[in-house]
Amino acid sequence: MPTVPKILAFAGSTRQDSFNKKLVLIAAEGARAAGGEVSVIDLREMALPLFDEDLERNEGLPANARKLKDLFLAHDGLLIASPEYNSSYSAVLKNTIDWISRPVPDEAPLGCFVGKVAGIMAASPGALGGLRGLFQLRQLLSNIRVLVLPDQTTVAQAHEAFNGDGSLRDEKKQRAVEAIGANVAGTIARLRTD
Repeated sequence: MPTVPKILAFAGSTRQDSFNKKLVLIAAEGARAAGGEVSVIDLREMALPLFDEDLERNEGLPANARKLKDLFLAHDGLLIASPEYNSSYSAVLKNTIDWISRPVPDEAPLGCFVGKVAGIMAASPGALGGLRGLFQLRQLLSNIRVLVLPDQTTVAQAHEAFNGDGSLRDEKKQRAVEAIGANVAGTIARLRTD
């Protein structure tokens, strides 16, 4: 019997009314519709100090970094919606990845990332919708051995793009974001049965 794809979904933003938090929820629904089990987390609730090797050496891995590591280890795939700040992904997203990439006893190097399947997307008030940041995020994730699916979606003019219920006004864009979630779930399912 095939296992249900387990997917962790989050935005690289701590802003309460983040466009990217709304976006990743749409992708999560697409993953669920394709048979995935999705856990949505908010990085705001997993506050981490800035990565600091002195802090790590003196105090060990922060408790929230351990929680995040456990969540990543328990899931097969990732849905990440990343805001774009100054043509790159957010500091909170990079800081999260840096902390949970740290080695711990009895864990394979980069164990939280190796073999995970990821779908990435971005929403931004700008004209490119966060495209430049996704290029760099794809490179980062690929370097830590995450399989990043080729399809990605951006939502430009994000401050005008969402309905009151969190859906996208552009139905074609809504379907494209849902498809990212469905593709992550489907790819994981195919990899697990091969």
